[in-house]
Amino acid sequence: MLVNEKIQRYPFSAVVGQEKMKRALLLNLIDPSLGGVLILGEKGTAKSTIVRALSTLVEGMRVVELPIASTEDKLIGSVDIEHALKTGEVRFDPGILYHAHGNLLYVDEINLLEDHLVDALLDVAAMGINHIEREGVSYSHPARFALVGTMNPEEGDLRPQLLDRFAMSVEVSGERDLVLRAEILRRRLEYERDPSAFVHRYDEEEHQLSEAILLARCLLPSVAYSDEVLELIARMSIALEVDGHRADIMLLKASLALAAYEGQRAVTPEHVYEAAELVLPHRLRRLPFDTAYFSAEQIRQFCAQFVVTP
Repeated sequence: MLVNEKIQRYPFSAVVGQEKMKRALLLNLIDPSLGGVLILGEKGTAKSTIVRALSTLVEGMRVVELPIASTEDKLIGSVDIEHALKTGEVRFDPGILYHAHGNLLYVDEINLLEDHLVDALLDVAAMGINHIEREGVSYSHPARFALVGTMNPEEGDLRPQLLDRFAMSVEVSGERDLVLRAEILRRRLEYERDPSAFVHRYDEEEHQLSEAILLARCLLPSVAYSDEVLELIARMSIALEVDGHRADIMLLKASLALAAYEGQRAVTPEHVYEAAELVLPHRLRRLPFDTAYFSAEQIRQFCAQFVVTP
């Protein structure tokens, strides 16, 4: 379903903390072909608020939400078989993926969605085309969108095969800094008392962020990468024993988007390490750190045993 855009959305730039989550979401807007962001965390950590706030950063983009109770036909659409057989004309009843084209598709509690629906959703997100076939009658339409899924791990997990399909993952938790936590309370109350005034206060920051996204999108196709950067990514994946090659591809694409966002025309090793914070955690078969969600510095220190930074 489409989110009502007339509601005064809490501004993206007004969210306190959660910098890693914000960075992952922005990279997904810059390059929707990345394959989506999975946000894991406890309730009340601004997951839904910040995702819905993204719609104000790109002109014309809307947030399309996928209800947990959706059926396959509701998701991918359906073909009227009887009409096609009688008239020879394909009549398509569009689903949520049709409406998601050019927009942001948001799936809250994605771990509670049926596995076959998640499979179908991720397949379309990867290909950019939704293909429906019923009784020999087929129909296709473009379906390129930025995908964001959120979940509370306490309520169940996604299968590893599905986790791997997400380009990036971020673990979020409640703010533990006293000053920042108090600021969250202050801003929330101000927003509830006068949403219009609160939103207007962040107009300039929102505009600057929108401009940065547009500039990054324009710059992205021309961002260069070296053979040394490719070797760094390959050596990193080998050192961390990452399965398959999807992680390598996603790590390069995330590094390119990060470089574009920073206005850089070439990927550096630092871009790779920062992107690895988002791309690698949910793909590791073994955890070389104390926690599954680690920093660029931890990755750098671990990989220094195996990787010679170009």
